[in-house]
Amino acid sequence: MSEYLFTQLRFVRGNTLKLVEALSEEQSEIVPEDFNNNIKWNLGHIYFILERNAFHFTQEDWVMPEVFPSLFSPGTKPEHGQRMPVSLSEILELLENQIDRIEATFSGRLKEKTTEDYTTSQGLYMSTVEEFLSCNLFHEGMHLDRIKVLKKLNRTKVNQGTNH
Repeated sequence: MSEYLFTQLRFVRGNTLKLVEALSEEQSEIVPEDFNNNIKWNLGHIYFILERNAFHFTQEDWVMPEVFPSLFSPGTKPEHGQRMPVSLSEILELLENQIDRIEATFSGRLKEKTTEDYTTSQGLYMSTVEEFLSCNLFHEGMHLDRIKVLKKLNRTKVNQGTNH
């Protein structure tokens, strides 16, 4: 039953990717007023956190472009008005392949203890592969909702711009 976690990860990731499939580079970088981040940041952050949670805490090899930690770690945000030095297509490609790598690495190992325990900022203690991976269902779901809000605000901003 625990292998069902990979199905859940694929389901959530599929919804994330479907939500942004027709998004342009420019649309992905709009930061609406009163927001700290854009859609591209949310996508890069989703990738960064799952990659860290899956591979760092188990001391497995992870795929992390050099610039990602400084762009997408918790607490980061895009510089106002500046283009991000990573393309939307690069982030999407990483997201598309991530769950396959995780399943290939951790199939049959979900109950394994990680080499390092971790407690989230919300107080959730994690010490097994399964706990780290299942936490990401909640995390990606939160950011999926934020991307929906940003998309809606972006459409409203674009529509208001064409009415003037």
